[in-house]
Amino acid sequence: MDYKKSNAPLTTITRNISEIDAPTENIYEAIMIIARRATQIGVDMKKELVEKLDEFAANAENLEEVFENKEQIEVSRFYEKLPKPTAIAVQEWMEDRIYHRNPAKEGDVEA
Repeated sequence: MDYKKSNAPLTTITRNISEIDAPTENIYEAIMIIARRATQIGVDMKKELVEKLDEFAANAENLEEVFENKEQIEVSRFYEKLPKPTAIAVQEWMEDRIYHRNPAKEGDVEA
């Protein structure tokens, strides 16, 4: 997914709890689903950032040498300005774009 085009807010906003727990009827279950999705998004974003920063990596034998690469700084700043993974996950949840299921409720698993 392209997180750069997400319409998630960049700042903290207040949410209505009844809207968050409406799909599951359990606020704790909804929060766990959102948290798992936020973890997935965070891992994806970090992997993408590391791949882009590796393009600028210099093979220096002396660790004391520090290079300032403007392109590397710009890439880092771009990722810092993106919405946080939690905000993206909450936005996806509110737009009903996260698939979830609970096998215990569906009768797939015997208790």
